[in-house]
Amino acid sequence: MFAGFVKDQRHVNGVDIAYRLGGSGPGLLLLHGHPQTHVIWHKIAEQLAEHFTVIAADLRGYGDSSRPPASAEHVNYSKREMARDGVELMQALGFTQFSVLAHDRGARVAHRLALDHPAAVARMVLLDIAPTLAMYSQTNEAFARAYWHWFFLIRPAPLPETLIEADPEAYLRSVMGSRSAGLKPFTEQAFAEYLRCLQRPGSARGICEDYRASAGIDLEHDRADLVGGRHLNLPLLVLWGAEGTVGRCFDPLKEWQQVASNVRGKALPAGHYLAEEVPERLLAEALDFLLPAH
Repeated sequence: MFAGFVKDQRHVNGVDIAYRLGGSGPGLLLLHGHPQTHVIWHKIAEQLAEHFTVIAADLRGYGDSSRPPASAEHVNYSKREMARDGVELMQALGFTQFSVLAHDRGARVAHRLALDHPAAVARMVLLDIAPTLAMYSQTNEAFARAYWHWFFLIRPAPLPETLIEADPEAYLRSVMGSRSAGLKPFTEQAFAEYLRCLQRPGSARGICEDYRASAGIDLEHDRADLVGGRHLNLPLLVLWGAEGTVGRCFDPLKEWQQVASNVRGKALPAGHYLAEEVPERLLAEALDFLLPAH
């Protein structure tokens, strides 16, 4: 995996962010989702590196990055702080402006990054999410049953942490294996990495705090953007799985059109984990959108 990439970490924004770097050219920041790590990109990273300097980072609380302690109002895991991690990492690596390709939780971080640091982001691709505020405000029974972990993880500490730590592999298999494709998209090597990182001390806390922030302080920030009329103005591509919960329970393109002025998107023939289920299709769509000629 990640042939030609260097694995490293940088201390930025008060935390250590682990990442892999490969390729040359314009900067491209890759952000993963829950309960995974930057390894989700292993099927397309080398091809992306033919066109970009690719930085595949682990979010704080995940992978081999720092796991800050819980804080009042869950500020340490707000998407605002996680977005600042990404901006400062890219700046430390020499990129004042870059593009972003992000999935799931990482896409929520990317949304905040582009809002808080609009000059930093040239183009952005978000995978299988609708805006956080829209998803919470429109929650119905079908969504709650499919995304049960949204409501489990935000319970007060230490209950969810204790249950995850009791059997991390069971948690990983339950969350990832319950989607439309089951565990089939995940190679043994990738799954082993996800499990290794979930077993690290503090991982369960980091995951829970990420979700607690999204159900609290992140919604406050999103509502403030709406009141202030702040929208995404950069070129935005949104892709989602035709067989996934987001596409079934929401109208992703319509929801992003409410908060972005220059957006297009479509469903791909997959479930939630686009980068591992349909890597070739995702790569084609991403390159078509991200390359300067387009």
